[in-house]
Amino acid sequence: MNELILVLDFGGEYKELIARSVRGHSVYSEIRQGGISASEVKRLSPIGIILTGGPSSVYSPDSPRCDKELFSLGIPVLGICYGMQMMCQMLGGEVRRGERGEYGVVSAELSTGSALFKGIPKNSAVLMSHTDRVNKLPDGFAAIGKTDTCENAACENAGAKLYGVQFHPETGHTEHGREAIKNFLYNICGASGDYKLDDYIDKQINSIRQKVNGEKVLLALSGGVDSAVCAALLSKAIPGQLTCIFVDHGFMRQNEGDEIEAVFSKRKLRFIRVNAKDRFLSKIKGVSDPESKRKIIGGEFIRVFEEESAKLKNIPFLAQGTIYPDIVESGGKHGATIKSHHNVGGLPKNLAFTGVIEPLSSLFKDEVRVLGKKLGLPQTLVNRQPFPGPGLAIRVMGEVTAEKLEILRGADAILREELDGMKRKPDQYFTVLTDTRTVGVKGDDRTYDSVIAVRAVLTGDFMTCDYAPLPHKILGRISSRITSEMPSVSRVVYDITSKPPATVEWE
Repeated sequence: MNELILVLDFGGEYKELIARSVRGHSVYSEIRQGGISASEVKRLSPIGIILTGGPSSVYSPDSPRCDKELFSLGIPVLGICYGMQMMCQMLGGEVRRGERGEYGVVSAELSTGSALFKGIPKNSAVLMSHTDRVNKLPDGFAAIGKTDTCENAACENAGAKLYGVQFHPETGHTEHGREAIKNFLYNICGASGDYKLDDYIDKQINSIRQKVNGEKVLLALSGGVDSAVCAALLSKAIPGQLTCIFVDHGFMRQNEGDEIEAVFSKRKLRFIRVNAKDRFLSKIKGVSDPESKRKIIGGEFIRVFEEESAKLKNIPFLAQGTIYPDIVESGGKHGATIKSHHNVGGLPKNLAFTGVIEPLSSLFKDEVRVLGKKLGLPQTLVNRQPFPGPGLAIRVMGEVTAEKLEILRGADAILREELDGMKRKPDQYFTVLTDTRTVGVKGDDRTYDSVIAVRAVLTGDFMTCDYAPLPHKILGRISSRITSEMPSVSRVVYDITSKPPATVEWE
């Protein structure tokens, strides 16, 4: 059993990033609802607790709260932004709305004598995102950080092992945030760093074998990183017992279906390709809402699996490549549903399987990639561009048609061809077929055709990102090629929005 850090969620947009930052220091973390009871926390026996930020004001009557008993369990606590404000107010401090907000990167003066900031420069850049602030600290607390406009930018009650920071150490914008989190884990919580992915593989293999107990397993192999790594792990754990069904829903990128078949048909597993393009298109005909698209496509995936398993006979287990962000993003008590995922919470009651295997459900995307490399998957597959389960269906804005998909495939292939060869290419890039048409001129003719949006981002965790500042020369070439080679496109635009406030995908 690994040492555990609990990340308690109060609706903060960076909760996944906090949890991933902890794991990056070889300490296992889990995200739980902020209102978890103290008795449940004691049962889980974490070595530390992190309280996330959130959009609420702690002085509002309906603002979320943690169980006050958490602060007297003797377990170290780190409150971040709202988490710090909530802790301070619940323990007798005072939180008020400031005269003006503090947003973006600012300079902070930190008390390097604190265990939280040991080894960190006294003057450091930190990311702030708040209007409320702690006006008065609780008894026993002392300020260990300040900015020009925030006297209590960080605080501690070292004897009780309670710490708070108004800024966000989990983001790359905070200059020494990674070191602060490491200090909390090792200097304050006493972590030993016992979380390793090699151990994860061994534990999952044993768990899979115990659960399956010699029976056969059916896996939905989409060809994306998650399902591919899931297939590799399952084939290692239960060789000869795995059947992989690749449902070609018609929403793949150019030539991708054939590439997936070429890779997996050579591995030691049973590979079945199902051509369901017409079936999926008919199901989403006339559907424009992105959430509806996702749910319809997800439901149809399950239907296809049921039908194929019925043909194969005697396959009691369904495997899925669900990963941790899928579960977190699909909604919690204090956080709104960002987007639903086809492999989370959508299993019907009459599912024709006796059990579901999800061996990656506690991993983040970058951990899945590392796991894939350890399992011997080719770099071309492990480093494949992230691709949503519904595929191009949610990169076509509005109603999806076969004609729109062909336009998008062609534009996307041009973009990838241009950017794949860059020495320092973005972490993710794709095109979107917008539901906007604009006037253009081709030859001597006036046109009224589609607008393609190009999206390229820089990210280390796929939970936050900045847009990639691509050279104008490259953008110009991409635009010229798309409008020249795709007759139905009259205009190309470049998305320069970061996450937040946007998401990576448009739908």
